[in-house]
This record gives sequence, C-alpha cells and structure tokens, in this order.
Amino acid sequence: MNGPEVMDIAREAVFTLLQIAGPVMLVGLGVGLLVSVFQSLTQLQELTLVFVPKILAIFASLAILLPFMGSALASFMEGIAQRIADLGG
Repeated sequence: MNGPEVMDIAREAVFTLLQIAGPVMLVGLGVGLLVSVFQSLTQLQELTLVFVPKILAIFASLAILLPFMGSALASFMEGIAQRIADLGG
C-alpha cells in the first residue's frame, strides 16, 4: 500500500464521518439556535432549557437516521475489507 492509497482511505473516512455526524450535528445546531432565540425573546435564562431540547432532538434524530448511518458505515467497512482482501491475494 502506497501513499496515495492511504490518502484515499483517509479521504473516504473523513467523508463517511461527515455523512454520519453531519445531520445529527445540524439538528443540534438548529435546536440550539431556536432555543437561544426563544431565550432572547422571553429573557428567560434557564440552563436546563438549553440542554433538554437538544438532547431530545439529537436522540430523535439518531433514532430516525440510524438505518442510514448503519448502511454508510457498513459500505465503508466493506470497502476497507475489500482492500484488505485485495492486498492478500
């Protein structure tokens, strides 16, 4: 295995990471933004008001996106396993 192949695997790994973590992080960002706007409008500065909706929204997005995340990880792992098998043969 040479340098360009390693860089190709690293690029695929980063892209898979962004595919998997990106939507969940965007949900957390959106909920945090909505809660901060709500806090600014109502001048209600309660710390638990920030964390509870974010936790619930991230949990719900994980439950919804879990099949997509699993398939993305499985396809990445299949590609890695195929490359390992090609090295041995």
